[in-house]
Amino acid sequence: MNNPSREEIKEVLDNAKTIAVVGLSPNPNRTSYMVSEAMQKAGYRIIPVNPAADEVLGEKSYASLKDIPERVDIVNVFRRSEFLEALAEEFIEIDSPVFWTQLNVVDENVFNRLSGLGYTVIMDRCIKVEHAILK
Repeated sequence: MNNPSREEIKEVLDNAKTIAVVGLSPNPNRTSYMVSEAMQKAGYRIIPVNPAADEVLGEKSYASLKDIPERVDIVNVFRRSEFLEALAEEFIEIDSPVFWTQLNVVDENVFNRLSGLGYTVIMDRCIKVEHAILK
């Protein structure tokens, strides 16, 4: 598994406006909330994907990626690695260009499959850290 170069990741972040965050918790003490809040403050629109929440960070939450009524630029995943295969199926259906998983969330098969289909795949990287480094 080879993530894109820092230059490519910078390009992804520079061109993105909307980030769907799978597993975004409404709890301000959770990493998903803190990372998403930081990205929101940096100017990105955050779309929460959490069937147990109605709203997070002032945005309507959706039960699944397929329920989001608009195209998203990045799907950022805060779920355990064993959920990636099912999420990849949903991701393919919504046709977002970038599948990004947070630290310690890795599935080689999903990486290879999505990369092979032409998607940009970034795994085991914190989007907030990458954004801060590349600003």
